[in-house]
Amino acid sequence: MIFHARAELLDAIVLAVIFKNSEGNYGYKIARDVREKIDISESTLYPVLRRLEKDNFLEVYDIEYKGRNRRYYKVTAQGNVQLISFCEAWRGYSKKIDKIFMVAEQ
Repeated sequence: MIFHARAELLDAIVLAVIFKNSEGNYGYKIARDVREKIDISESTLYPVLRRLEKDNFLEVYDIEYKGRNRRYYKVTAQGNVQLISFCEAWRGYSKKIDKIFMVAEQ
């Protein structure tokens, strides 16, 4: 069975992946790291990055790499607060779901 990730969960996952590197990370690397955890296409990822930037959760900047600009993303202080909120909400949510599944398995 496949569970589809909603926008809020995708936001949380992407913020967490970017947060792991305090210097920031570029789009392709973020996509690769996220795909190691969940099945997501790049066409799904980039709207998430734009939404997080629009909400001031990400700082975006370009660095030249091999003659081309590479776009980097870094979690802002506001993004860090949001990530903590996502983590707290996830812990509560997952505990409730685990209880439901435990009853179903008995």
